[in-house]
Amino acid sequence: MKTRNSSVLLACVLTLGLSGTSVFAEQEIYGSQLMTQQERMEHRTKMQNMKTNEERERYRMEHHKNMQERAKQQGVTLPDEPQMHHKGMGGGSGMGGGMGGGKGR
Repeated sequence: MKTRNSSVLLACVLTLGLSGTSVFAEQEIYGSQLMTQQERMEHRTKMQNMKTNEERERYRMEHHKNMQERAKQQGVTLPDEPQMHHKGMGGGSGMGGGMGGGKGR
């Protein structure tokens, strides 16, 4: 019985984890809610194939302008500024960087 419960729990965790990943990925693209799935895939491919940060930043700004125009045409409001882009993972304080009341505090 314990093995069955563990398997069910693992399946739930994996399902939630995978669905959360796709939602997060959609939020990384400015204006993704106005794009088709095909457009989002093409955008990611273009970004991955660019060689320099400068190229990516120019493309991001062009994309931002295009999404602002699309939003205006559709009567939708997007934030004025593109999302902040971090240079790789690990830019935050990570786990344990908070002000919790753990041991020794």
